[in-house]
Amino acid sequence: MNEVKKEGMLSVIIPSYNEELNILNTTRTVARILDAQQIVFELIFVDDGSKDRTYEKIKEAKKEECRVRGIHFSRNFGKESCIFAGLAEAQGACAVVMDCDLQHPPEVIPKMYALWQEGYEVIEGVKVSRGDESLAHKLSAGLFYKIISRCSGIDMESSSDFKLLDRKVIDTLSELKERNTFFRALSFWVGYRSTTIEFQVAEREFGTTKWSVRSLAKYAVNNVTSFSAAPLYLVMGMGILFIICAVILGIQTLAHFLIGDAVEGFTTVILLILITGGVIMLSLGIIGYYIAKIYDEMKERPRYIISERV
Repeated sequence: MNEVKKEGMLSVIIPSYNEELNILNTTRTVARILDAQQIVFELIFVDDGSKDRTYEKIKEAKKEECRVRGIHFSRNFGKESCIFAGLAEAQGACAVVMDCDLQHPPEVIPKMYALWQEGYEVIEGVKVSRGDESLAHKLSAGLFYKIISRCSGIDMESSSDFKLLDRKVIDTLSELKERNTFFRALSFWVGYRSTTIEFQVAEREFGTTKWSVRSLAKYAVNNVTSFSAAPLYLVMGMGILFIICAVILGIQTLAHFLIGDAVEGFTTVILLILITGGVIMLSLGIIGYYIAKIYDEMKERPRYIISERV
């Protein structure tokens, strides 16, 4: 954790993966907007082991803008690791996390900063719309946030990583020991005085999204299991349901036996065996996934490895 905390300074944390086309444009745009509002700031680019020239572009941005700082991971560790690395490096009295492609509009940052000056400690960016996304992506994202909201008891259906945090919130998040993190949920979980601000998702100027259906599905499963035990409760619920069904079928079979009726065929038995087997395998898979999470946490490996800085 940084000991240097500059009063009133804003740290802008920008996770970057294969964003060589956006680095310089993002640097110039954010600097222009914050300078116009006379906000003292630093830009922290966190390169998530990019395969293109992202880190070289961060070095170029540093030559052009002295307030740029850069971190380069030894390999791809994921966006969550980028965010927490940026929080650990931030020297400001507050920090905002935003996307490198400017889909989180930097014009909103001064409004967030003004709310922070009023005393709010977590300013949550809430999406008014999801921008130019495919219907499948919108539906899958909507379903995921409905599930995580139901599992966690926190309304996250319009949530995003675009948020501003006070220094005490940054320090609290940095002190958390868990390896499998979910920034959007944890920033709700820590509490503190919070408010929201709406924004329209802007169009990406350069490049394409790095999120595939597979990576989104993996992200969803990882975050649901990292932040909630609801899938384990689901296993217990399915077990109770099958016990109830077994009792009903047992009573029915006994009743047929007592009145002298023959038990009908094997179709029902075969179907019950198949369904029960499927539920058991699914349950074992869910439990096994949680055991794997425990195994990862017990190893206590670092969330990320920094190979270079600028």
